[in-house]
Amino acid sequence: MLFRSPDGYTFVCVANSFAANQTLIRKLPYDTQKDLRPVALMGMSEHVLATHPNSGLKTLADLRNAAKAKPGTLSFASFGNGTSAHLSGEMLKLQMGLDIVHVPYKGQGPALTDLLGGQVTMMFGNWPEFRSHVQNGKLVALGMATAQRSRFLPDVPTLKELGYDVEYYLWQGVFAPAKTPAPVVQTVREAIGKAVETDVFKAALERAGSDPAYQDTPAFKAWWENQNKVLETAVKAIGKIE
Repeated sequence: MLFRSPDGYTFVCVANSFAANQTLIRKLPYDTQKDLRPVALMGMSEHVLATHPNSGLKTLADLRNAAKAKPGTLSFASFGNGTSAHLSGEMLKLQMGLDIVHVPYKGQGPALTDLLGGQVTMMFGNWPEFRSHVQNGKLVALGMATAQRSRFLPDVPTLKELGYDVEYYLWQGVFAPAKTPAPVVQTVREAIGKAVETDVFKAALERAGSDPAYQDTPAFKAWWENQNKVLETAVKAIGKIE
């Protein structure tokens, strides 16, 4: 199996959804904690909560008031059950104490299409895919699911600023089979660190609306473990994945 082949040549690049799998999927063919070892974090892009201009919602306060006035009439899209868009929406809904209907789609493309068409009220999405739509006014950003305000949208408040602990990112990191020799892991980690600092890498992320976010093995390990706890807490709070 891939994760149990510590040959020093096999690595895997994963995204944030990988962290949710161990909580959402009961019988994985591998043990996330035992079969893998973090190597390095490479990049990160932000999550934005956006709505259609015709919704009449300009702020998170507008959303709260509309949802309380007519429970069950507003909706939030996601690109599938258990995805970052779903969990972010459920966490916000839970913390705000609102009745908002979840509408899952098979992928971000169809969900974004319906959001742009006004078929759903709002959606959490990856900033790179939402960037042009927010900038040209086809979508309205209500808040950023980030620790600090985004350099791409400095005038849009974070959800934490508004009183809600919802923080979510799309990230990319490299893992190795757990028994990969430490010197090999160190060599790859150092190579990733140098690559992330190059102008070519930074420019590629900039064009995509993302940022380099290098973390070495100890820092990435801590980040990874925290992500697991956050997602586990979110799923348990929701109670189930509909």
